[in-house]
Amino acid sequence: MNEERLQFWSLYLSRFATGFGFATLAVLIPTYIRVLQASEFMGGLFITGLTLAQTVVVIPLAWAGDRHDKKKVLLAVLGLSVVAYVAFANVQQIGGFVAAVAASLFGLELSTNVADSTAFIGVRALQGAAVTGSGLMTLSLVGELADHGERANSIGKANSVRFLASILGMIIAGGLYQFVGFTPIYTLIVVSFALGIAGVWIYLPADETRRYGNPFAGLALNKRIITLTSFRAQYAVAVTVVRSWVAIFVGVSAASGGLGYAELAVSFVLVAEKLTNMLCQPFTGRLSDSYGRSLFVFAGGGAYGLVALAVPFAPGIGAALGLPATYELIVPPLLGGSGEGYSLLGTLGPAFVPLLVINGLLGVVDAFREPASMALFADEGADEGGIAASFGIRELVWRPGSVLGPVMAGWLWSQYGIETVFYVGGAFAVTGALTFAVVLTHFHGRGALTEW
Repeated sequence: MNEERLQFWSLYLSRFATGFGFATLAVLIPTYIRVLQASEFMGGLFITGLTLAQTVVVIPLAWAGDRHDKKKVLLAVLGLSVVAYVAFANVQQIGGFVAAVAASLFGLELSTNVADSTAFIGVRALQGAAVTGSGLMTLSLVGELADHGERANSIGKANSVRFLASILGMIIAGGLYQFVGFTPIYTLIVVSFALGIAGVWIYLPADETRRYGNPFAGLALNKRIITLTSFRAQYAVAVTVVRSWVAIFVGVSAASGGLGYAELAVSFVLVAEKLTNMLCQPFTGRLSDSYGRSLFVFAGGGAYGLVALAVPFAPGIGAALGLPATYELIVPPLLGGSGEGYSLLGTLGPAFVPLLVINGLLGVVDAFREPASMALFADEGADEGGIAASFGIRELVWRPGSVLGPVMAGWLWSQYGIETVFYVGGAFAVTGALTFAVVLTHFHGRGALTEW
């Protein structure tokens, strides 16, 4: 394996570790809601804690990446990730500490579920900072290493590795939690980060590119960046809400508007989106390199919103098709459970297969959008003086929607039912795509949708 390939794969390994940990938490969020006895509003804050931290750290991390050695910044955030996942394994102990501090310093008597939920939100914030730093640095370094004409393809490969990690993380979390609890799962995550740190340390050379001044200022007025952000600001609401609430919809009880499926069933539904996205991205990345990237952003974004609208109809679709209510996946008594065996999937309903298909379609349509969008940001950053700053703007524009979206969704869930979350989320994706087409035509002409 040549030196250049080892450099790419050290970055892919870092994205693998980050995706593995992030996906594990995506599956376990409904479990934490149950275990910590969190309210619907607190469930929304479980998502917001992560996204709010991501918003705060974007600018300083992007500046550090352009001004200093991106390799060192990446190693630092990978180390921070290890701290976060060790804390997840001990979140209830941290909750006890939070309750003690609140009582001694402020005279507040927090209930156990409030203290534990507050601790979980804090650890999610730590995770958010680490995830953002890892994403910014790995994508920036991939963008710098790749040739211009192969940039979307290289980014698509990096994303596919992340999706592979997500698939493994979801299956492992959903399958093992029922038998071993949280701690062994987080041990696997920490080991994956240790391997990622070793790969970056050994194979990735020091980053010698330096960008002085404030690259954010120039890029903020770049017409192509403005065009992309007109779409991305709205799309952030859609993706954050839909991805998060698919897991919640599948995993929480019927009393809360969900389906109450077991953790492994939640994993299978989420894996469907990751698997199709992983398989499609290298191919769609090559297509966007050849045929123009803006068309892929518009079509993929708009289609995502339309498919998201179908999620609440999955139970009705399954019932109309006469699909079975149970799908048995039995563990023999020797391996777990007792009596005749233990059903890993638990009790399912006719919605299970339609949800697999719908979430798989969400992965397909998003695979058209993501590598094209990332390559456009990388192009502008490389040309205008700060690739980390360009990806930083990309992240920063995402954050208002990803912070406010879950809060809005938690409120919609509590007031109008969980179905409305998907209707509103889907609408944001459609309006974002339409806005993108209008702004693109205004700034770059009618042919820009197929030329840019």
